[in-house]
Amino acid sequence: MGKGHFGLIGLGVMGENLVLNAERNGFSSVVYNRTRQKTDEFMAGRGAGKQIQPAYSLQEFVDKLERPRRILMMVKAGGAVDAVIDQISPYLEAGDLLIDGGNSEYKDTERRVAKLESQSFGFIGMGVSGGAKGALEGPSMMPGGTKASYDAIESLVTKMAAQVEDGPCVTYIGPGGSGHFVKTVHNGIEYGIEQILAEAYDLMKRVKGMNGDQIADVFKAWNATEELNSYLVEITEVCLRTKDPDDGTDLVEKIMDQAGQKGTGLWTVVTALEMGASVPTIYAALNGRVMSSMKPQRQKAESILKGPAVGDADLGTPSDAMGPIMDAVVLSCIASYAQGMELLRIASADNNYNLHMPAIAQIWKGGCIIRAKLLKRIQDAFNADPQLPNLMIDPWFADQV
Repeated sequence: MGKGHFGLIGLGVMGENLVLNAERNGFSSVVYNRTRQKTDEFMAGRGAGKQIQPAYSLQEFVDKLERPRRILMMVKAGGAVDAVIDQISPYLEAGDLLIDGGNSEYKDTERRVAKLESQSFGFIGMGVSGGAKGALEGPSMMPGGTKASYDAIESLVTKMAAQVEDGPCVTYIGPGGSGHFVKTVHNGIEYGIEQILAEAYDLMKRVKGMNGDQIADVFKAWNATEELNSYLVEITEVCLRTKDPDDGTDLVEKIMDQAGQKGTGLWTVVTALEMGASVPTIYAALNGRVMSSMKPQRQKAESILKGPAVGDADLGTPSDAMGPIMDAVVLSCIASYAQGMELLRIASADNNYNLHMPAIAQIWKGGCIIRAKLLKRIQDAFNADPQLPNLMIDPWFADQV
């Protein structure tokens, strides 16, 4: 077997799936993991018989790669990324390129780009959305760094990315930490939409007394509309229809109502505050997660603070897809996207990212968690007016609002 087209450091689920995705698309690779056992297990299992070579030392790893080397790091954000950079740097040559495919904070990426470029190495901070399935079948990818660094990986990432009617779901985002910044905002929008759907479920469950299948029918109807057709609505229906195999009841009712977070939603809100951007929907979603984690406090308060009696609120009926709730969900989802796009616009100006808003909407149309038909409308809105100050004043969106 010849030299690997690119290298991967970090054989977690995302790393494994990305390297298998690349191999399926004709790109050979070399893989390295800090624990030999993980490498052996991968090569004996999912990596067996493929154009993938193992390496058990960093020297062996770099020796097996084509020059200039392209190395994708899929390790935990934070100190682990800096540790890998420090460990691999002595083995690199001028022109070699490192790619951070994790959920790094964009300011860390700015620092790493400057550091490595000063050493004549390239560095790409690349947000990857789509989860494990997307990584394998085709994710949405958001690479930022120098244009020359992106050009060195363009042939690889355009084949690996999800494909939609107008191209691959990857594009050059901009300089510095712009790729990771766009991924952070993507996750903030995701937080907002997830909270909106959770509140819609709560209204149907607690106020209307609907069961999981009845609520799932409503989500199915919503997913058939242009305004709400999306991965998140689709997967919510699937979750609500899932039954406990032991007793056949709705599994969602057995899940602890405590949501965790990985930090990107918080970063979105903090950055928005720093930049003077208004993101109330995303902020409320972040607060919702924080409050959900306070289970003991909520249980104690529930025994003392009685909520209002459930009345005959006009929330619609299943036959009309819970029209009033649906209208609120449509407006709120538009608000979440609008707030995210506004934050991108402000950050682009503040950081000289020169973000191309229609292209960002385009690469979110497939592969990623927030993919939705609405993104075609967002793409069209920014194509019609690249300087659009707020999505809600676009004629189509204004009509929805």
